[in-house]
Amino acid sequence: MSEEPRYCWLCERPLGQRVQHHHLVPKAKKGRETRPVHPICHKTIHAHFTNAQLSRMGEDVEAIRAHPDMAKFLKWIAGKPPDFHAPTHRKA
Repeated sequence: MSEEPRYCWLCERPLGQRVQHHHLVPKAKKGRETRPVHPICHKTIHAHFTNAQLSRMGEDVEAIRAHPDMAKFLKWIAGKPPDFHAPTHRKA
């Protein structure tokens, strides 16, 4: 039995006490495979991408990271502790 990764799939920071699981292809699109993420990272993914976009990107985390708003978020979150939380703003 393999142990779950202890790093966030999106930001690659160590995971804290609170962990969520991001569906690579949204459940609404019949996705089953997940990756562990911080709650703030998970909310940020869904604030910037539709289910259709996420379905097309699947496990291509680099495509998600390359989005300008996500790149800005990742730079900002990089030095924060694992259980850091702040309000997440949806894309206008």
